[in-house]
Amino acid sequence: MIANPIYSEVIPRSLATSAIASLPQIQPTWLSPEGRLDERRLLDAFLTFWRQHGEPIMSTAPYHEIAPHLVMMAFLHRVANGGGTIEREYAIGSGRMDLLVRYGVDRLAIELKVWRDGESDPRGERLTQLDRYLAGLGLETGWLVIFDRRSGLRRLAERTEAEAAVTPGGRAVTVVRPLAGVSTE
Repeated sequence: MIANPIYSEVIPRSLATSAIASLPQIQPTWLSPEGRLDERRLLDAFLTFWRQHGEPIMSTAPYHEIAPHLVMMAFLHRVANGGGTIEREYAIGSGRMDLLVRYGVDRLAIELKVWRDGESDPRGERLTQLDRYLAGLGLETGWLVIFDRRSGLRRLAERTEAEAAVTPGGRAVTVVRPLAGVSTE
């Protein structure tokens, strides 16, 4: 947790500056005709962006340990710049971060997890974590995004998918994760 509230937005933006600067211009395709946040469209925009730009941007990020988080926040800043906000909960030492995107009356909770070499599949444990986060926010849907940083895998564009899942509390969520059987062989 950042001790001084003044820096709660400054520090993450500073860390993500290089990722934000290297992003291509993105049209706000994630809005409904009524100007509301459309989660499906946002997911499609993120997946397209991640598959095309994820690896190049992460390879240039100055902080490799948190590069996936910075790329996601940089992408979401494009959404927030259109009139929304991003709230962050830092889970220091747990390898995860919670985000809440607010756009008008719409809210989208996102749990981020980096999957590294030697770790087991984080899906089940993080669905439980996301369930608690959603319950605390009074939301019935959200995203679990698992950034796969294990070595020896195919390119991101070839191994990222979104699937529907249900949390232990019965909430319908979207899981962005690596495809099964993603080795380079």
